[in-house]
Amino acid sequence: MHAHDIRNIAIIAHVDHGKTTLVDRLLQATHVFRENQQVVERVLDSGDQERERGITILAKNISVRYGDVKINVIDTPGHADFGGEVERVLKMADGALLIVDAFEGPMPQTRFVLRHALEHGLKPIVVVNKIDRPGARPTEVLDEVFDLMVELNADDEQLDFPVVYTSAVNGYARLDPEDGNADMRPLLDTIVAHVPSPDVDPTGPVAMQVCTIDYSDYVGRIGIGRVFSGTMHTGDRVLVIKNNGSRYEATVKQLYTFEALGRVEASEAHAGDIVAVVGVEDADIGDMFTSRLEPVVLDPIHVEEPTMSVVFQASTSPLVGQEGAIVGSRQIKERLLREAESNISMRIVETPDRAGMEVSGRGVLHLSVLMETMRREGYEFHVGRPQVILKKVDGRTLEPMEEAVVDVPAEYAGKVIEIFGSRSGEMTDMVQREEHVHLEFKIPSRGVMGLRTRILNATRGEATLFHHFIEYGPYKGDLGGRVNGSLIAMSTDKSVAYALDALQQRGKLFVGPGEMCYEGMIVGEHAKDNDLVVNVAKAKQLTNMRAASADKGIILAPPVTFTLEEALEYIEDDELVEVTPKSIRLRKRILKTNERKKAQRAQ
Repeated sequence: MHAHDIRNIAIIAHVDHGKTTLVDRLLQATHVFRENQQVVERVLDSGDQERERGITILAKNISVRYGDVKINVIDTPGHADFGGEVERVLKMADGALLIVDAFEGPMPQTRFVLRHALEHGLKPIVVVNKIDRPGARPTEVLDEVFDLMVELNADDEQLDFPVVYTSAVNGYARLDPEDGNADMRPLLDTIVAHVPSPDVDPTGPVAMQVCTIDYSDYVGRIGIGRVFSGTMHTGDRVLVIKNNGSRYEATVKQLYTFEALGRVEASEAHAGDIVAVVGVEDADIGDMFTSRLEPVVLDPIHVEEPTMSVVFQASTSPLVGQEGAIVGSRQIKERLLREAESNISMRIVETPDRAGMEVSGRGVLHLSVLMETMRREGYEFHVGRPQVILKKVDGRTLEPMEEAVVDVPAEYAGKVIEIFGSRSGEMTDMVQREEHVHLEFKIPSRGVMGLRTRILNATRGEATLFHHFIEYGPYKGDLGGRVNGSLIAMSTDKSVAYALDALQQRGKLFVGPGEMCYEGMIVGEHAKDNDLVVNVAKAKQLTNMRAASADKGIILAPPVTFTLEEALEYIEDDELVEVTPKSIRLRKRILKTNERKKAQRAQ
């Protein structure tokens, strides 16, 4: 297999613009699936969470064969919390497929990945998808893509991009929206013609750089990356050069290349192809596997520093063990250390007092994906409020800053600017597009917590917010948390409709009737700024008068429910989120009322 028979292409797309469906169609068009085989919709999103949240978390590789050409398709996560993945994936690609919805046009989220792709010098092929959709406006969308690329400083060669119009759902690609073509060939032909084959030296010394790590219980770490020169064989002795410059020798025990949806074992891999290598025990992102006689050194790959941390502890709730099978702190610790093996972008260490595990990642979404995974595996634990990771430089305290992009109907722009102002956000850009306003802000990561909910409430759900880390900046001082106090249950008991009816005048409730509550659990938000201990199990005093009919008149507002991210963003420092396979509950750190009072007095 020669390098000129290979094409490595990264896919860039906004959530829901049809990336995964398009890849399914390419696989079908090249007959990877037999005609009668049952196909899971959206093969790339393999985790349950990926399917539910509609986001791609980890980069995945698949490949299709078209004629004599092997096309390696590398999926990119669109979400900036997984920015570390994006950077590394682009190192393996020679071109990019930019997928844009023919109705919505390019979205703020696409900017992040596209900017990186253009900086890496990749030439894009623009795919205008969903042209069968009512209200599709392919020509206007194309102009918008062009303007966006100019804004992102694309060079002339990148701006001279080919365009393919597709309807992934109906399985056709066209060079002109009206030309009536009914299969995917034009897209495959465009990829082969416009994506350069890898610029590599097949006869040079062996060199491969690890871009992602996979982990298997049988063989340990597996380094995945692209062969930049030479041919690698099973059984070769290679020199491993780490990012910090240290070197040692190792043997390639097994080699795998990517075919269709899986990996196949190969005896050799050629320059330009993407391979998985087994045999280097402590493989890390950025490692070079190269020839011992003429070592090749490429630039090290920089993995982003985490900006936010959260502490996992074994649950101490009175209801512990009723919903989760795995509750011990030792099992939770072992599970997190296993995560640290394969998840390079997280830092996982035991806390100094050995009471819990501190997990640091790239934002609330990044951390909550891990919690959600563990919860589905049957773990039960509690977590505190995420804290940003501060840095000290020359005696100044620095905190992580994010760039936030909001698209909102013009009538709500003032409200959005006000909300950002209250969280120390500074507006850096404002563009009016017809009825919509595009706003950009610089805001501390601490200020982003809980922001989405406030903005959706203020704009009646019509705003889109996207934010990602940009740099560390000077500490902004106290931002002020939530204003309202909590309603806290006073005893361990089931809630009763009669009691909840009386409490709904006091604030918003988080529990419905008949739910098990315990002392110290947060059952609602108080309308005032102080905490209030309440009795959710108070039953009606029954006399022998016939007044039972009065109970039928109770109408309870539906309780407020939290997703994991919302709960993490809602709680204050003296509160915890209890996570079990079935429930997400909020509670005070100190459950007993009089002990909480003592602790407050001590402060």
